[in-house]
Amino acid sequence: MGNESLVYHLRPARPADVDGIVACVEAAYSPYIERIGRKPGPMLDDYAKVIEERQVTVAESKGIIAGVLVLVLTAEGLLLDNVAVLPSHRGIGKALLQYAESEARRQGFASIYLYTHEKMTENQALYSKIGYVAYDQRVEHGFPRIYMRKSLQ
Repeated sequence: MGNESLVYHLRPARPADVDGIVACVEAAYSPYIERIGRKPGPMLDDYAKVIEERQVTVAESKGIIAGVLVLVLTAEGLLLDNVAVLPSHRGIGKALLQYAESEARRQGFASIYLYTHEKMTENQALYSKIGYVAYDQRVEHGFPRIYMRKSLQ
């Protein structure tokens, strides 16, 4: 049983979306707090600043922010910095990941990369299934992270 009936549209985030984005991120990442022993990185971000400085896309459904995608241009390429979806709208995640890839291609990148906490094993499995390959492990801000990259060729 999927959420095929979910109706949503993707659009650039606006400053007025901050509360909705925070609510979405909190709902998406809260289940991991106990496992990793602290709030995951995305729960610590200042989303007013994130909207200002990064490429933020929201998936809006019936007036609520049901999904968030944050892309950042870095020295390593295009980083899929955050993808968060309300648990009740899980079907939107796939569309956000596909949008991230199409954005990377549109901007001329041959690949896109992301990182996930080493204890978020289901995320690693999902990303592997859709073509991401682990290439590095780093500890940043106290978070042990697995870096994964997907070729868009």
